[in-house]
Formats: sequence, structure tokens, C-alpha cells
Amino acid sequence: MVTGAHDPGAAERLADARDGVVRHDPDLIYLDGNSLGMLPAATVDRLRHVVEQEWGGEQVRGWQHWADLPAAVGDRLGAALLGAAAGQTVVCDSISLNLFKLAHAAVTHVRATRPDRTVIVTDAGNFPSDRYVLQAVADQTGATVRWVDADAPYGITPERLAAALEPGDVAVVSLQLVDYRSGALLDLAATTRQVHDAGALALWELAHAAGAVPVALDDAGADLAVGCTYKYLNAGPGAPGFLYVNAALVDDLVSPIPGWWGAADPFAMDQPYEPARGAMRFLAGSPPVLGLAAVDEGVRQLAEVGIDALREASRHLTDHLVDLADAWLADLGFTVASPRDSAHRGGHVVLAHPEAYRIGRALVARGVIGDVRPPDLLRLAPVPLATTHDDVEEGMRRLRDLVTAGEHLALDPARDRVT
Repeated sequence: MVTGAHDPGAAERLADARDGVVRHDPDLIYLDGNSLGMLPAATVDRLRHVVEQEWGGEQVRGWQHWADLPAAVGDRLGAALLGAAAGQTVVCDSISLNLFKLAHAAVTHVRATRPDRTVIVTDAGNFPSDRYVLQAVADQTGATVRWVDADAPYGITPERLAAALEPGDVAVVSLQLVDYRSGALLDLAATTRQVHDAGALALWELAHAAGAVPVALDDAGADLAVGCTYKYLNAGPGAPGFLYVNAALVDDLVSPIPGWWGAADPFAMDQPYEPARGAMRFLAGSPPVLGLAAVDEGVRQLAEVGIDALREASRHLTDHLVDLADAWLADLGFTVASPRDSAHRGGHVVLAHPEAYRIGRALVARGVIGDVRPPDLLRLAPVPLATTHDDVEEGMRRLRDLVTAGEHLALDPARDRVT
């Protein structure tokens, strides 16, 4: 597999990073890094140190340096993976909570000066939490949501977005940079310009983008962004999310959750509330120290390899998967439901099949981990830190063989609670 063709050291760094991932079963092929990243061995050591030496040894005195973690880890994340200058990114809360905070603040800000801007635009097939949150923000701010149908498999096209923006009443546009279903990758800079030209703010959801594709928030002029860290950033189940607020906008926004950690001086216990300067004003409760340490290690690992090298490796892996799907699976009822050109695709490939759910379960029994999304989608993410070219080939071979043998047909079609 070619990796880092323009960076002679990229392949070696990537190999070292793969060796630094915890693996209990060497025969397992992991193709689900877009749901939960694998555990870096360095994170085990880091968490042990935080628990035993910092929590165990420093006790409450640890807050003298723990208090800096949301901004410090956010700055490292911003610099390494988001194209964000210091002071604009903080790691905190969950992606859903951060989306609520930023969407609510943005709509309120826009409507304070332009009361005719009453609409939030988003993808009708957006991730459920995003849809629920944006509808709640609309309900609470007196706005409405305008749902835009994606053009499968390419996501929200400029033409469909233009139609949604045309009435001139939009306050905020919130879109996924990488579609969680199809893997479609939007053009961050061009779409942001289109939103700005229509007089609205651009709020990007980076759950399937951060750590998978290069992101340049500052260069694109993005206003706001949110993301999670448990997918491509390998920070672990339930790890905290992050938020980004452009420095030119942040001091005009008011968080709808004015928690004490978002105050100018949390330990002054001042009344009334005075927000902190910059993105720190969007903190709420006490920072999750263990989760922040895990995010820090995940970011460090990716930064050492380099996002450009990771992206190039990912494109080769997913291209190989698509080629094998065409060669081996088309006659078995599978269709590729992602963009075929990797320039327009994130880090995962989606295969559609009427029996996707049972096939996905049978694939796990064959030692290949992917996931499924209703009604008929099998998602496969050959993440460079977990997967090699040979892994992709073996995983697709197992998939072909189990469907050819009809192994999935013996399984109960009833869905498990978690898929």
C-alpha cells in the first residue's frame, strides 16, 4: 500500500502507530473506527499515571493544572487536525451538548440584529441527535428548521443548498462535513462561502471528519464547529466532544448554559455571571479529566503520523475496498452507496444490501468488525491506524464467503439494542 507518497517518513510513522495500538486478537479485522477508535497503548499508560499519580497523589491539588486541559488539549487538537489557531477550540461535554450550545448562541445572536432571520437549515437525513438538537433549538428560540434532502450518495449539493438559502431568511446552516451514512465529503471552504454569501452563519459537524480528513476551519472562514473524539481520534467510549468558535465571532455569543467553568473567574464565585473570553465561555461543568487525558493521547498519536499521511493512506484503503466490492460482491446483491471518487468520500465506505443487518452480524462472527445502519447499509471503515491493505482484502474475502454460503440467513432478523 502506498502511504505518504510525498512524505518519505510517513509509512514508517504509520507502521509505528499501528504497533502502538492495543490488539488482543491478532486475527480480528477492525473496520469500525468511524464508530469507536482502537485503544492506543500510550493511553493506557497516560490514564494509569493520571489515576495513580495525579488523582491518587495530588488529590484535589491536581486542579491547579487540570483546569488548563480543556483549552490546552483543544489547542493541540485545533493545530494538528482542525486547522484552527489557538484559543478557538475547547474539549468539553458531548458533541450533542456542544451542538446545542453553539446553535442556540448563533441563532440568538443573528436574530438579535436581524429578526427576519428565523430559519435553521440542515440535512433531512442528518444524524438523529443533530436533528433532535436543532429542532429543540428552533423551538426554544422561535425559529424553524428547513430540512434539505441530500442527493445520494453525494450529500447536500450546492444546488440544493442554494434553494434552501434563496428565501433570505436563514440564520444558521448546520451540515455534516462527512455524511455519517454515505461517507460523502463536502467542500468545507466552498460551502462556507455559499452560506456566508447568503448572510447566514456556518456551523459544521465534524464527527466523521476530525482525524479522518484534513480540516481547515480558519482558512475556510468557518464560524462554528463541533465534533467527537471517540471515533477517529481514538479517545475511548464516551470521550468528551469539542467545539470551535471563530475568534472574530466568539465574544458576540452567549452560551445558553452559563456554567461556572465558563465564567471569567470560576473560583471568584461572582454574581452576576461574567463569561470568560474566547471559546472558554462555552464550558459548563467541571472538565472530565480522565477523558481529556485520553483525547490528548489520541491527538498526539495522529499528529505524529500527520493528517495528510493518514488521509492518503485512508484513500488507498477505501479505494481498494470499493474495487473489491465491485469485483466480488456486486453479483451477491451489494451496491456501493458511497461516492466512488475518494476525493469526495471520507474515511468509510457504505455497502447497501437488503440483508445488511444479518450480514453485519455474521461478519462479526467471522472476525470482521463493521457496523450497520438502517434500513440496509453496511458501513466499513478501514482506518489506517487499525487496518492494512491485506486486512481489507481478507475482510472482504470473509464477507464474500459468508454471503455466498448463506451463513447470515440462519440468524434472527430481530435487531439488537446496539448495532
